[in-house]
Amino acid sequence: MGAQVVGEGWANVSGESGKKSGNLAARRHRSTVIGLSAAVVIVLVCAVVAAVIVVRSGPGDPIVAAPPAAVTADPGVQPVPEDTAPPSREALAAALAPVVANPALGTLTGVVSDAETGEILWSQGESQPMIPASTTKLLTAAAALLTLELDSRVETTVVAGAEPGSIVLVGTGDPTITSLPPDRDGYYPGAAHLTDVVEQIRASGTEVTSVAVDTSRYTGSPMAQGWLPEDVGAGFITPTEPVMIDGGRADPAVDASPRSPAPALDAAKALASALGVPPESVGTGTAPDGAQVLATVQSAPLRDRLLQMMEHSDNVLAESIGREVAMHTGRPASFDGATDAVLGALADAGLDTGGAVLHDTSGLSVDNRLSAGLLDAVLTEAVGDDLPALRPMLDYLPVAGATGSLSERYATDGRVGAGWVRAKTGTLSEASGLAGYVVDSSTRVLAFALMSNGTSPDVSRPALDAVAATLRTCGCE
Repeated sequence: MGAQVVGEGWANVSGESGKKSGNLAARRHRSTVIGLSAAVVIVLVCAVVAAVIVVRSGPGDPIVAAPPAAVTADPGVQPVPEDTAPPSREALAAALAPVVANPALGTLTGVVSDAETGEILWSQGESQPMIPASTTKLLTAAAALLTLELDSRVETTVVAGAEPGSIVLVGTGDPTITSLPPDRDGYYPGAAHLTDVVEQIRASGTEVTSVAVDTSRYTGSPMAQGWLPEDVGAGFITPTEPVMIDGGRADPAVDASPRSPAPALDAAKALASALGVPPESVGTGTAPDGAQVLATVQSAPLRDRLLQMMEHSDNVLAESIGREVAMHTGRPASFDGATDAVLGALADAGLDTGGAVLHDTSGLSVDNRLSAGLLDAVLTEAVGDDLPALRPMLDYLPVAGATGSLSERYATDGRVGAGWVRAKTGTLSEASGLAGYVVDSSTRVLAFALMSNGTSPDVSRPALDAVAATLRTCGCE
C-alpha cells in the first residue's frame, strides 16, 4: 500500500500555561470578532414545514385539522461574544485526559490554545518532531498568503518552435488545465480548458506538425524524498512538472484517479491529439528565445486554488503553489527551493520554525517533521491582528461533517463537533493529523493542533475526532 491512505507512546498531560516563545510572545493582542465567516456562532431558526394533520375519531369521514402557521427561517451570523471566559487549564486537562489516553492514538502530540490571546491551555509534546502528513499544507497556505497576491494566476503558453510547423507548450506551474469540454468543469473549477489553447493556435493560422513541451521552469527531481513510487498509480501524486492536464489524473472527475508518471509529456500529447498531430511527433524541447506566442491561458486565482488545496487536501496543487512561493522569493522552483521558501516566509513573519524539516510542501513525504507547536502558532496567528494576511486561511479549512476531507467524519456519536470544528486533516499510512479551531460550548474559540504517529488512520482518525469533539463540548470553566 502507498504512503497516502486518503487523498489524504504518550507523554504526560502537562496542562502547562504560557505564551508562545520567541517573537510571538509579545504579539498576542486579539480582536474578539474573528474576521471573514470563520469563527462565529451561527444562529439558525429552522423552518417548520406546514403539514395537514388527519385525525380519525371514529367511523365516517376523517376530520382535517387546520395546518399550523408557517415559520420562516431566519438565519444569521453573530460574532463570538466578547465576555466569554477562556477554559480553565485544569478543567480542560481533566476533560481531555481520557480521550488523549486512547491507545488508538499511538504517539500523540498536541497543543490547544485560546484563539483570542494565543495562550497555551493544554499541551503534550509541543516541540516534538512528528510526521505531519497533510497538515503540512497549513504552512504552504500561510507562506502563499504572506508572499503572493490572492488574485495572482499562473500562465501557460504555446509558442512557435524553431522549425516551421513546430510548437512548444511552455509550462510555468499550472497543473489544473482540463481536457473536458468547455461546458464542463474539470476537477479544478475555474481552470482553463485545453480547447481554449487549441482555438487560439488555430486562430493564429499555424499549421502544426509537431509538439514539444518545455519543463525547464522547474528544476531538480520531480519526485520528493519520502514519496513512494506506488503513490502515483494509487492516485495520490504525480511527478511534479510545470504543466499538467487535470492534475495528471486519468479520469479528470475523480480525485484519487491513477496519475500519469509523465504528466507534462502527456499534456503535450493531449494537445497534439486535439490538433490532429500524431503521437510520434510529440516530445520534449525548449522554447526559442523571443518566440511568437500562439496561445495563452491562465489558472484560477490563488484564492480559489488555495481553497481547493486545503478543502480536498490536493497534493499536486500544494506542490505547484509551493513553487510559486519559491519563484516569487527568488529561489529555485524545486523541492528544496519550495520548502526553503515556505519555512523562510514563516520565519520572516516571526514564527519559530526551528526543528521543522520539510521535503515537500504537500505533506506526502514520510520524512517530513513538524511540531504541533508550529502548526498551532500558524493557526493562532491567522486569528490574531498581527498577520491579517493569514485570515483567509480560516475559511479554507474543511467543516466537520460537511465539507472536503472532513465531510464524512463526525457522523456518529450524535455528530458532536459537526459544524463546529474546522480543521486541516492529515493522513498517511501510520500518521494522522488534525489542526484547526473550534467554538466550544461556552462560545470561546480554541485553536488546536493534534498529531498521531505509529497507528493506522482507521483507528487514529476517529480518536482524533473525539479529542476535537471534547474541545467542543467542554466549556471547562
